[in-house]
Formats: sequence, structure tokens, C-alpha cells
Amino acid sequence: MSVRDLSLYRPNVGVVLFNAEGLVWLGRRIGTPDPWNWQFPQGGVDKGEDLEAAARRELFEETGVRSVEWLGQTDDWLTYDFPPEILNGPMKRRGNIGQKQMWFAYRFTGQDAEVDLTAHGEQEFDAWRWADLSEAPGLIVPFKRAVYEEVCAAFARFAA
Repeated sequence: MSVRDLSLYRPNVGVVLFNAEGLVWLGRRIGTPDPWNWQFPQGGVDKGEDLEAAARRELFEETGVRSVEWLGQTDDWLTYDFPPEILNGPMKRRGNIGQKQMWFAYRFTGQDAEVDLTAHGEQEFDAWRWADLSEAPGLIVPFKRAVYEEVCAAFARFAA
């Protein structure tokens, strides 16, 4: 396997939010057709921003959730390449070939009523649900699936 030039990838964070029963939070992306329209919260990292601070910010912006305790994070960046329709579309001007992601796991310590998909101006999801961690890779767009499989393996201990 070749070593990837991480400078070609947009820095990003992802969050797996576990509830007390070990289920994970999944959001249904607005405007993404079935069947691959459910995903974990994720988003870009601002220049100079601490990665965990970015993860907490993205979690709040996309879900309204602040009541969490840190469980862990992936050891290294996980990468995926954009498919041609994205690479030649919305991401072309940025010059990135994909995203490099650091993933964080948190335990939700609040109540479900805390979830507010409109907490931030730009709404990412139109629905959400708790699910078994093993469901996530089969619900994400195929070009992100390998990363989701790695994340699920890394965080499986938190689902127990």
C-alpha cells in the first residue's frame, strides 16, 4: 500500500455519539437520496483549530448536542477520495482530492430532547435516530464506507 500525501486531503473531524444503551446517533442528510443517506456528524476543521474543539463544534452545529463525555479518538487520520462528481463539482475550487478525518467518540449524557437539527444556520440533517453501530457502514455513501468500517471497528468497545 502506498503512503498518501495527506496535504492533498481536506482536514475533517467525525463524531460517533453513543447513548447510554450503546446505540449510535445517525442523521439523515438533507438532499441525499436513499439508500445511502444516513451518517455520523462530521465537518471541516478551521485553520488553527484544535481537533477535539472542532469535533465538539461540529457535533453542536449539526445536532444541537453539548451534553457529552469524551470516550476516545482514532489514532491516525483516516482518508477517503472524492468520487468524480464531487471532485469535479463542489470541491474542485478547493483543490483537495478527498478528506482526511480524525474521529472522536463521545457518550451522550443529556436527554433526546436536546437534539436540535436546526441549532445552526445551515441544517445538515432532516431526521435522526439511534441505531446499532454495525448498521452505519451499510447506510453511508459507498465512497465513505471503508472509513466507516474502520471507525466502527475502532469504537466497537464503546457500544458494549
